[in-house]
Amino acid sequence: MSSPTVALTRCNDYEPARIREAVERQFELLGGIDRFVRPGDRVLLKPNFIAPKSREHATQTHPAFVLEVARLLKDFGAKPFVGDSPAWSNVATCVKVLKLDGPLKELSVPVKQLDKPRWVRVGAGKTKVGISSVALDADVVINLPKLKSHQQLLTTFAIKNMFGCASGKQKAFWHFAKGRNTDRFCKLLADIYRFVNPALTIVDAIYAMDGAGPINGRTRPLGWLIGGTDPVACETVCCKIINIDPVDVPVLKAARCSGLGSGEQDKIEIVGDDLAQNVCTDFELPDLIPLSFSLMHVCKSVLKQMLLLANSVKTRLITADEDRTNDPGFLR
Repeated sequence: MSSPTVALTRCNDYEPARIREAVERQFELLGGIDRFVRPGDRVLLKPNFIAPKSREHATQTHPAFVLEVARLLKDFGAKPFVGDSPAWSNVATCVKVLKLDGPLKELSVPVKQLDKPRWVRVGAGKTKVGISSVALDADVVINLPKLKSHQQLLTTFAIKNMFGCASGKQKAFWHFAKGRNTDRFCKLLADIYRFVNPALTIVDAIYAMDGAGPINGRTRPLGWLIGGTDPVACETVCCKIINIDPVDVPVLKAARCSGLGSGEQDKIEIVGDDLAQNVCTDFELPDLIPLSFSLMHVCKSVLKQMLLLANSVKTRLITADEDRTNDPGFLR
């Protein structure tokens, strides 16, 4: 079996021209954009939009990075759209807080909630999971996660980001149902990733999060994009960048055990920029807290999401009514 390839490109800030160059180089190093996408393809860009926090925080995939990937795909002739199912709030609110809604609209790139679950069986255990039909109906999925620490799973790089394709409050349910056993929960994450099967992952580690991630940690510069088709290889290289042992990462351990990834993982071919002089030696790992959610936590989470949805619908109706009232032709 061949060794998996991971592309590393340096990018020290979110200036659009530099991001564009770094993203273009990612595709070039990995065989060209036409290896992954054809003109006319509907391409889901799946960022990490976990909660509505601004771009000054490293909570979410940076909007400038998402925008430049979308722009590159549009220029190629594909039809990208941005989608997620955030654990807190909804994708429209997360996009708005990032001030990404206007630029995406100008680029004619839709934003879609990953809802409308299609019940499928994943993994060897045939676990029944509701995966968003919006994600499953895309011709191609490109995974755009954020490199972050994680208080329950130590880190989150590539694999866990596909958990956002599980619609609605299933994420809270699975924390309740499988969270008492970290290995079982992480195997589910690997099974979901394998089922959704992204064509490519590019990790946003230009600015990363350490400490109390994945929401409230510290924003700090790393200056990397990490890309590849093999998520286990990508995660292994992410570990190298922040100077931790891959064996200590529960998701990565479970993914290896479940056979996710391909090739000889101990012989990863790293192409692009040199990692040796740019390893982070003081990445702060979190103090771990329990993975499992209580039934009460799940119920509160579902109720809160219902209230957020009701408020969102109310806001849209008010806005639509105001637009109609302000229309000069309304009184005719």
